[in-house]
Amino acid sequence: MPTLLMIVAANLASTVVSLGLAALLGFRWLSGLVDRLVHVSIGLLLATALVHLVPESLAGGIAPQALGWTVLLGILGMFVLEKLTLIHHTHHHEGDGHDHHHGHDAHEVGRGAYPILVADAFHNFADGVVIAAAFLVDAHAGVLTALAVLAHEIPHEIGDFMILLNAGFSRRRSFAFLLLSGTSAVLGGIAGYFVLASVQALLPFALAMAAASFIYIALSDLLPELMRRSPLRESLPDVAYVFLGVGIALLAMRVDG
Repeated sequence: MPTLLMIVAANLASTVVSLGLAALLGFRWLSGLVDRLVHVSIGLLLATALVHLVPESLAGGIAPQALGWTVLLGILGMFVLEKLTLIHHTHHHEGDGHDHHHGHDAHEVGRGAYPILVADAFHNFADGVVIAAAFLVDAHAGVLTALAVLAHEIPHEIGDFMILLNAGFSRRRSFAFLLLSGTSAVLGGIAGYFVLASVQALLPFALAMAAASFIYIALSDLLPELMRRSPLRESLPDVAYVFLGVGIALLAMRVDG
């Protein structure tokens, strides 16, 4: 099953490389490089979603209106899921103010890292399904999608590292737990392969949902960081990195071509 092997390999590579780079960049506090990666990710995610996944979904036979509804529901679903996850984040950050006085409270904050790891595992599982769906279209689509997942996972994993370190985890323990959480991507890839390969009618919808998740991540999680820098002169280099991300995606599609 060469396609299944490619899906497993792409998910493993995406998980290990994104975690390794996140650890390197996060622990060494190379914030300037992280910022650039975030901006490149915006262009890469949007171009992959709108210029590759959406057309592939249409080519797969989905009706245009069904495509629109699927992307809309996907974006709204991501919003609701993120709100549910943020409840945990907010709750445990609010607890931080009392931790210096009560050992029990500090222990509770340490435990607060676990909901984040569980949420990450679900997120990674979904990424695995997205990569599987793309590989079932063709190998080039799979590689491009895995690259987009890898790009947005690096800043995401850096944030998770910081949360776990603040919760009292050691660097080694943080890496081990995030790696364990990341393995759910491989499970998602395997599950996605068998479900989508056996029920081909679901594939265009899976691609549309993948596009929705990429659009949501780019516009809600990554773009606001760029929007905060209001003066045009300061923003121009950041905008250039966004276009670099678009260029990388288009170059990968041309190689596909």
